[in-house]
Parts: sequence; structure tokens; C-alpha cells
Amino acid sequence: MTSAAPRVRRRRGSGGTYPLFLVPGALLLLAVILVPFGMNIGTSFTSWSGVGDPTWIGLDNYGKLLGDSTFWQSFRNNAALVVAMAIVPTALGLMIAAGLHDHVGRNFGPRPAAILRACVYLPQVLPIAVAGIVWGWLLAPQGGAVNELLGALGAESLARNWLGDPDLALWSVMAVLLWVQIGYPVVVFMAGMGRVDPSLHEAAQLDGASWWGRFRHVTVPQLRPEVFVVLLTCTIASLKVFAPVYVLTRGGPGGATNVPAYYSFQNFFEKAKVGYGSAIATVLTLLIVVLTALFLRAQNKGEDG
Repeated sequence: MTSAAPRVRRRRGSGGTYPLFLVPGALLLLAVILVPFGMNIGTSFTSWSGVGDPTWIGLDNYGKLLGDSTFWQSFRNNAALVVAMAIVPTALGLMIAAGLHDHVGRNFGPRPAAILRACVYLPQVLPIAVAGIVWGWLLAPQGGAVNELLGALGAESLARNWLGDPDLALWSVMAVLLWVQIGYPVVVFMAGMGRVDPSLHEAAQLDGASWWGRFRHVTVPQLRPEVFVVLLTCTIASLKVFAPVYVLTRGGPGGATNVPAYYSFQNFFEKAKVGYGSAIATVLTLLIVVLTALFLRAQNKGEDG
């Protein structure tokens, strides 16, 4: 009895001080996210050029968004970028990680697998401005490495203005973003494969399952938490993508690669329509919050199931 009482007091004391450790994070969240977001919502109800006093116009900016074809086109472009930055990298990342883990790692040792994993992850380390400038050079219509290579291979007819053709620009941006993004899911999935119990694979192999069968029925279900995390973070990254579009195409040609984040930037700083740009940013933020909530709810259901 005499020894239990101090333990209870220590537990109560640590529980009482625990909320204090949350104060710095809560203050940072309030100052960096909640207050600016509240100010952005307030500005979205005004007509303001950024200079002088804003004029209250209520929901006019949001009503204008409903009929703005550029706004809806930017969301259609963003849906394509979700495919390029979230869905395709997740699927390819699973296959590449399984190949490196199951074949390269087991047949040639962990070091070659680690080197190849680092090579795949390298684009994630590069500053996006540097990667964008380099790809701008590679895809240049005159003297670009891609067109020069096609010419050297005798396929001059396939040379294109990759970033200047409205029919090709979005596909070119998607390819660049896929190249940038693919390393992240590979690293996450390879780490997840390290925690999968080998006895599950051994049991499936004894039952006559092929590599594809073990990958489909053992590896992928065991990696469900990692798949949710990768899909969630990559989808959020694709919805708020800005820098690659700014560096590569600036939303052009003719809005073919415009996205909501860049369209908001255009209204903020190029058209001096701060209220309208705030309305676009508010809609985009709410969309990201809703999608995040749906992802987390689906993940919780999957874990409970």
C-alpha cells in the first residue's frame, strides 16, 4: 500500500502536466493555419485589389465561381494530376518495391536493393524548381534532349512541342510529376514489406502460390495501412500542387495545365482580385479537408474490419 500510493500520485502528476506539452503545437497551429485560414475566408466575402479598404460583397465571389469555366477546367486538370501523383505512383510503387524487395534483395543482397531504392527516390530530394527547369530544358521544342534523342533514333516525326502544345502539355506535366513522385511510395512500401511476417509467404509458397499470388493475397493486404497513407498524402500533394506548374508552364498554353492553386495565385498577384483568389483558395482547402476526412474514415473502417 505504501509503495502504490506514490505511483498513483506520479501518474496523476504526469497526466496533469501532459496538456502543457501540447501548448506550443496548438499556438503554432493557431498562428500559422487557423488564423490565416479565417482571414482568407473573411477576404473571400469581399471585393479587394489588395490596396485600400475591401468592400463586402457577401457570396458574390462564390456565385461567380459556379459560372467560371477556367475554375472548373483547373479542377479537371487537377483530377488528372491526382492520377499522375497518387494513383499511378501507388500502383507502380507497389510493383517496384516488391521487385526490389523480393527479387533484387533476395538474389543480390540488400545493398543493391538499397542503391536502386535511393536512385528511384532521388527526384524527391531535388528542389522542385531545379527539377522543373531541367525538365523544361529536356522538353524544349528546339534543342531539347527528348526531341534530339528522337532525331538521333530516326524518329524526327515524333518530335513535339511537349510543353507548348495544348493537347500534350498536361500529359507532359503529368509525366514529370510521376517521375518526381514515384520514389516516395517505393520507400514507404519497402519499409512496410520489412515488417510482413515471412511465415505468411512461406505458408503460401508451400500451398503452391506463385509470386504474383503471394504478392496479391499476402503482401498487398498486409500493406493496407501504408497504401492508405501514401494515397492520402499523395492526393493532398496533387490537389495543392503549384510549383511544378509555375516552373514548367505557368498554367498554359491556354489554361491547359492550370490548377486551382495556380489559378488562385493568378487572381491574387497577377489580376489583383484578392477576394476572388481567396474564394478559390477556400474552396480548395475545404475540398482537401473533406477528402482527408473521407480517407481517414475509410482507413478506420478497414482497420476495424
